Amino acid sequence: MTQNPFDALGGGGGFDMNALLQQAQQMQEQLQNAQAQLADTTVDGTVAGGAVTATVNGVGELVGIEIKAGGFDGSDVDDLADLGDMIVAAYRDAKAKADALAGEVMGPLAGGGGLPGLGG
Repeated sequence: MTQNPFDALGGGGGFDMNALLQQAQQMQEQLQNAQAQLADTTVDGTVAGGAVTATVNGVGELVGIEIKAGGFDGSDVDDLADLGDMIVAAYRDAKAKADALAGEVMGPLAGGGGLPGLGG
């Protein structure tokens, strides 16, 4: 049996498996480059007028916390609880910015259009 099973997909030899594989490889490389770019990019989230700043990379990993001097003395339980809440809020702000950035960078690669000729 010498008939190519993919002939039926292309309607008379129009389906080029090598071209499809090459395109998939290019998309994978673009995806890896975008992920590397995001990992190297940082964004900040702040609360309380900059009292607390959280820094995350483009993939959402927390890479730093900055607490403005003089805002918290650490001896008051309520003050420390407020600080904890502000750290969480600053992280959420930074994470939302990182997610938006990832959407911009990855959007065209993560489902935007599919592969030509496959009805995606």
